[in-house]
Amino acid sequence: MSVRQSLLAILAQGPCYGYQLRHEFDRRTGSVWPLNVGQIYNTLERLERDGLVRRGATDDHGHVYWEITPAGADEVDRWLSSPVVRGQGTRDELAIKLAVAATLPGVDASAAIRAQRAASMFQLEQLRLRRTERDEETPEELAWSLVVDSQIFAAEAEVRWLDHVERRLAAHPRHAVALELTAERPKRGRPAKAAALVADHVPAA
Repeated sequence: MSVRQSLLAILAQGPCYGYQLRHEFDRRTGSVWPLNVGQIYNTLERLERDGLVRRGATDDHGHVYWEITPAGADEVDRWLSSPVVRGQGTRDELAIKLAVAATLPGVDASAAIRAQRAASMFQLEQLRLRRTERDEETPEELAWSLVVDSQIFAAEAEVRWLDHVERRLAAHPRHAVALELTAERPKRGRPAKAAALVADHVPAA
């Protein structure tokens, strides 16, 4: 989630002070990803350093209003018109946990899958309950529901993936997937497969 671009996009609507920016961010995301005021001001200072915002007027209460610059407006346009690219190198703890569990001799990976599925199903039901409790589509409710819908779809996908993993493991005898420690001395540097994957994603000069 990009706090930087989100705050810039809100400032494109008009000048805001720090607490106001936090409130506006919460209104648009249903407070799913709460920001503290320190994070807001640290981000604003970095945006100011990069020439994307500037300090504006101060009101009678001492609130400093931050304004977006033309360069900041261009940054918002680029962000809103560009797809979000999810990094290939992002570590998914659950995927790593099950991959390791599946290849450890004597470990019941199916038990780990069942425990995870129970937790994922509970989270999914809680999300669905929250979604049905608030159905009035004011602008704030609409924004909130979009975020919750995203979480519901992600939770549903996780449950389907767990079912897929369980079927895959059931199709293999335990001795066929267990990995014993290798006596081979590993070479220094990046593994060949990883290097090839990186090379495939590096644009040509």
